[in-house]
Amino acid sequence: MQTIRWGILGPGSIARQFATGLQEAAGAELVAVGSRDGERAAAFAGEFGAPHAHGSYATLAADPDVDAIYIGSPHSGHEEHTLLCLRGGKHVLCEKPLAINARQAERMIDTARGAGLALMEAVWTRFLPTLVRVRELVASGTIGEVRMVQADFGFRAEFNPKSRLFAPELGGGTLLDIGIYPLNLAFMLCGEPTEIHTTANLGTTGVDEEAGIVLRHAGDRLSILASSFRVDSPREAHILGTEGRITIGFPWWAGTRLRLQTRDGRDEVMDLPHRGWGYTHEAEAFMDVIRAGRLESDVMPLDESLAIMRTMDAIRERWGLRYPVD
Repeated sequence: MQTIRWGILGPGSIARQFATGLQEAAGAELVAVGSRDGERAAAFAGEFGAPHAHGSYATLAADPDVDAIYIGSPHSGHEEHTLLCLRGGKHVLCEKPLAINARQAERMIDTARGAGLALMEAVWTRFLPTLVRVRELVASGTIGEVRMVQADFGFRAEFNPKSRLFAPELGGGTLLDIGIYPLNLAFMLCGEPTEIHTTANLGTTGVDEEAGIVLRHAGDRLSILASSFRVDSPREAHILGTEGRITIGFPWWAGTRLRLQTRDGRDEVMDLPHRGWGYTHEAEAFMDVIRAGRLESDVMPLDESLAIMRTMDAIRERWGLRYPVD
């Protein structure tokens, strides 16, 4: 198995979870960490045994010992940092959301394809054993035709106008940070929406602190989605079909348990543990893409990432929410 040598750009909390997952990924080696703060890069590299610590993102992108780079910087840096790494000849796994808006995402995708390098949005949930099993159950017709998806992600966050959760210049708000999870599930199961109905409560910084979204998809299927920084929501997901339903338990985006109930009386609970905080699975999937010489994943394809960004742009337009980079 070809060893993929990894770099991590932006050694924050999500990057720490990814680095932990990478330790369990077959054929992966973390060799470099990059930060604008050299001491921070060195501390993170030392914690995970990476031999190289870079005090700038540019030197990480140029490191000849690195094959692929995980982008763990705030949303507002995803385009700049992905383009930097692609131009350095590196494959890129970029944390979700892929970008702030579709215009940025399109540039990133065009650059990766033009360079013949793999790019994937790091929607780690799609690669978890629970979501793999959901796709299998749906594809086999176990719950009949999927007619409705219900999912939420809400938690009470302490207000801080400088936090990435609330700062417009950092792409703050629930939609890009946590609302993308329910939205991604709806896309995965129902495809791109044909109609969008939505409302949101914008806070004092102008970003969405609560949002409700109802989407109509092909075949008149519906998805009913919610996100919030003001309340703790149930954080469950329900896939409702003509012959049964699937419930993904709390917290559904990192879930390890499914409940399948069908109209013919089947009621089954499935325990499906994940590895490495759940991040091992997406790392292995992305490395499979690289080893196969492909440019993108068939589980999280680039055209779908772009369609999701366009949908989020359309949702924000209905709210009147624009970011400085828009």
